[in-house]
Amino acid sequence: MKKRIRKNDLIFLGIVAALVFLVYLAMVTRSGSIDESMDAGVEITVDGELYGVYPLQTDTEITIAPKGETANVLVIAGGQADMREADCPDKLCVHQRAISKTNETIVCLPNRVVVTVVGGRESEIDSIAK
Repeated sequence: MKKRIRKNDLIFLGIVAALVFLVYLAMVTRSGSIDESMDAGVEITVDGELYGVYPLQTDTEITIAPKGETANVLVIAGGQADMREADCPDKLCVHQRAISKTNETIVCLPNRVVVTVVGGRESEIDSIAK
């Protein structure tokens, strides 16, 4: 015996597909936006001492120069902080991705520079989800 697809089956599948699409669209729209009203900023410490706190909403380039020598260049643009230059030998901090969510960090171990996002949106990944 052969089963046929009826008109009601097609209507049901159409409604399910539309709902899946709407949920997907809502998730993409929500995760792709940065809420600028949250007062997010980056806190820079050098050798354990506070170097400065800068807002993520203001595009700027920060030269981190403890004791007068240039060590790192941090660029804040589009609500994200990214280490663009460093005079350390391995340059691992330059290859880390840009950060924008609370408690994300960029670390330059040879220069003892730590950049941490404070305030703002929480990361979708918690400490247990790894």
